[in-house]
Amino acid sequence: MESIYTLLFILQVIVAVALIAFVLIQHGKGADAGAAFGSGSSSTVFGSQGSGSFLTKVTTFLAVIFLANSLLLAYLASQSIREVPTSLLDTSAITEQSETTTEALLPSEEPGNVDEGNSNDIPNLPIE
Repeated sequence: MESIYTLLFILQVIVAVALIAFVLIQHGKGADAGAAFGSGSSSTVFGSQGSGSFLTKVTTFLAVIFLANSLLLAYLASQSIREVPTSLLDTSAITEQSETTTEALLPSEEPGNVDEGNSNDIPNLPIE
């Protein structure tokens, strides 16, 4: 799933850059008025009709791919959000069994070695 998402994202970036390039290459509406007075658009690479129809078709094709890829990426992103549980109650119960010991947590103290009022883990304070 991650590899498909990555490939579609790379395709989205490439199509976006190509779409920007093809839009910037095209002539605006005002460029056609200059061609009517003999500005010489017949010497273009794409023939006497100019590059209008070719660039328009490529731009339309790239726009359709961009739109379809955007919708597909949005769908995949929404599916990955649905797979993540939104609450702890939605997760399956994972029980970890730990062994409990019945031994005492503190070491046993002998009655003869115990100072009254002091335990072994608390240091003795100097008495003046």
